[in-house]
Amino acid sequence: MRLVTIQPESGQAADPWGYRVAVVLPSARLLPVVALARLTPDLLSEEIDGLDLARIMSLDPTGEVLKRALSRVSDAALDEVSIDPATVRLAAPIPRPGKIVGVGNNYLEHLREQGLDRPTRPTLFSKFSNSVVGDGAPIRRPAGTEALDLEAELAVVIGRRATRVAAADGLAYVAGYCVANDVTARDWQGKTGAAGDGQWFRAKGSDTFLPLGPALVTADGRDGRGLQIRSWLTKATGPSAGQEMLMQDANTSDLLLGVGELVSLISAEITLEAGDIIITGTPSGVGVSRKPPIFMEPGDVVRVEIEGIGSLSNPVVDAAGRAPDGSPAARFEAEAVLA
Repeated sequence: MRLVTIQPESGQAADPWGYRVAVVLPSARLLPVVALARLTPDLLSEEIDGLDLARIMSLDPTGEVLKRALSRVSDAALDEVSIDPATVRLAAPIPRPGKIVGVGNNYLEHLREQGLDRPTRPTLFSKFSNSVVGDGAPIRRPAGTEALDLEAELAVVIGRRATRVAAADGLAYVAGYCVANDVTARDWQGKTGAAGDGQWFRAKGSDTFLPLGPALVTADGRDGRGLQIRSWLTKATGPSAGQEMLMQDANTSDLLLGVGELVSLISAEITLEAGDIIITGTPSGVGVSRKPPIFMEPGDVVRVEIEGIGSLSNPVVDAAGRAPDGSPAARFEAEAVLA
């Protein structure tokens, strides 16, 4: 099952109560959960319309109640009360996560491209809800960084409170998966090829630095391994301007610690709540490790895709929110407005 969050018409900064949760039907139309509640009042209350996806997952961690409600209604009846996805814009599935835990150095090939030894445990860091944006929303390159990099990642959405969970039980606490792009200012991070001050706090946590979505795909017992994970960058300038360039092409089987192990590792000291996000690390192919490095600049468009989960595209703009006229990002934004 795929679940999305529909953005209020007034935009990302709107009152969070204005967001609507919907199920993606096989026809690709969107079924607001309140419409499903009206069709199955014995299973769902219309009060579900006032709940965000994190709260819904806390009440129905595996999505079994929603699935049962869907099974009660004919496809024709569901389509009749659903809406055309072209008429709305999506926010991130979880627009304001309580916690976002990032995992570094968790892909073997990514360690090799950095010349690093396998760690005894991965690096953990935090991002914040201010960094979260949805599919199609712009990534802003802040003033002061010239080394903005992409990181394709599998995002894990926690479905119920997890504290001191055994690795063997970790998957039982996972509601589902999303596609994520862990945008990173390498010069602020202080990585090779981009000297900086080593401040991961702002290098990872700045506004718009976590595109997330487009949908939450329920876990249904899947461990997140065996999925192709790729990223592409369409540059606004240079010899390949306007052409989508493959950056990362890997498989989540290369993860050093799997999803259940990460839930266990983190929950040993940090209680995870429904709607919290774990971004599980990025594979090889990031811009900073290339010779010469390839970084995102205003006017570019970045796309991240994970097999069976979805595809996430975002234009890159400057600190003032502008993309150069005629650039891939400007065209992307113009097409989104027309749509």
